[in-house]
Amino acid sequence: MSTTLGSFIAGGIAACGAVTVTHGFETVKIRLQLQGELQAKKDAPRLYKGVFHGVGVILKNEGPKGLLRGLGCAYVYQMTLNGCRLGFYEPVRKTLTNMVYKDATVQSFGINLFSGAASGILGAAAGSPFFLVKTRLQSYSPFLPVGTQHQYKNAADGMRQIYKGEGIRGLYRGVGPAMVRTGFGSSVQLPTYFFAKRRLVKHFGMEEGMPLHIASSTASGFVVCCVMHPPDTVMSRMYNQTGNLYKSAFDCLYRTVKTEGVLAVYKGYFAHLARILPHTILTLTLAEQTNKLMRRVEDKLLSEETKAKI
Repeated sequence: MSTTLGSFIAGGIAACGAVTVTHGFETVKIRLQLQGELQAKKDAPRLYKGVFHGVGVILKNEGPKGLLRGLGCAYVYQMTLNGCRLGFYEPVRKTLTNMVYKDATVQSFGINLFSGAASGILGAAAGSPFFLVKTRLQSYSPFLPVGTQHQYKNAADGMRQIYKGEGIRGLYRGVGPAMVRTGFGSSVQLPTYFFAKRRLVKHFGMEEGMPLHIASSTASGFVVCCVMHPPDTVMSRMYNQTGNLYKSAFDCLYRTVKTEGVLAVYKGYFAHLARILPHTILTLTLAEQTNKLMRRVEDKLLSEETKAKI
């Protein structure tokens, strides 16, 4: 078993590998979510008409650089978020299970959900400033702008401008919906992954290995996207606003639904699905492999006494 530090590093590395592949879909998703913000459906121009149209339009007008805006911030955020999510999930789950059942091997769905949510919320709070700047960098387009436009030279310039204008509070704008969004996603990601994995082994006789990891990750990805997309839309709008367009996350949700209709909270859903399925598959599959690698490294470098301490 790898240490908490090892799990943290393995989770972060796995997530960075996944985000490299899926970042372009995240850019499209954010622009679809901001498109027609607080405009009636009949009045809102459709600059981006779907996942693949969005990818094509961005590539045509901005090149690959347009799709990969904010990738550096995404790496830092993923290291923070998924490092916490994958690194703290098992320790939290085992501690709570020991407290309740006196046996860490017992699988309680309720404890698993809570452990997933708690580890995700910790990561979301820690990484929120990076996701804020990433969102603003991705929403910016000199050709087909949607939502409020922020002209940052790079991630560091974005951080500097926000801190100079709004202080620490500005860097943590939207952290509430970010924690809700990630809590929703994290509460179901790992529990559904391990649930699907156990069922596939039990009912289909699948053995430990890449096919099992991919199948379990796919099931987890579908569930995660359905649960977390509405708060994700609210978070994107809260992050991208300037001043006080929305008083709170609830105000954002209320005004969005009132002006644009109930389905507005699912704007960009298919782009999110196109991102989250491969992202979840790659993150969880790579996490299995990097965890094995970290265990081998720790076994070579650390004594049993040292591993117990960390």
